[in-house]
Amino acid sequence: MFDALVIGGGAAGMQCALVLGSAKNTVYGSGKKTGIIMHQKASHLQSALLNNVLGIAPGTTGMDILEQGKQHLAAKYPHVVQIEKEKVIAVSGEAGNFIVKTNKAEYVAKIVVVALGYTDLFNIEGLNEYLIPHRLSPPSKNRKQLQNTDHLVKEGLYVAGTLAGWRSQFAIAAGSGAQVATDILTFWNGGKHTKVHDKI
Repeated sequence: MFDALVIGGGAAGMQCALVLGSAKNTVYGSGKKTGIIMHQKASHLQSALLNNVLGIAPGTTGMDILEQGKQHLAAKYPHVVQIEKEKVIAVSGEAGNFIVKTNKAEYVAKIVVVALGYTDLFNIEGLNEYLIPHRLSPPSKNRKQLQNTDHLVKEGLYVAGTLAGWRSQFAIAAGSGAQVATDILTFWNGGKHTKVHDKI
């Protein structure tokens, strides 16, 4: 069983997994099993060119970020399980016992983070009931988001990135993923607000 399972390998999903992974050596993060279903095929980063993101060299492609992100996660936090080449088709259950079904397997998780894009093609059984029109996208685009309050869809089920209702800007999506991760870390820490900072 995963303590936290992230669905989606774009900016929000990978940033969430990185922050969760970085808590391994804390009292509250020790022994926690984290995974990410690294679905990147539909990521808007596939066609992105990044020129306006702090800390990322101008001209960096979204495809580079997707590949480098996986390598970064594997090198720095190898305990985070990366699940490749699977697509989520259903999410069921409640906090502490979610079942995430893909086209190849089933996973059980205490907490689930949905960090997929805001496309109108979104179709995951068990989550479609939370779909509403995207609040910060032109209505003509027919973008969708999951109804949430501060990223929380319901107990134990989080949403991050554009699917949480944020604009499609790299820094915003990544920040949303980090916010969700620190919310989960705070939960693991008994409600005491927390974050993970490395220092020189």
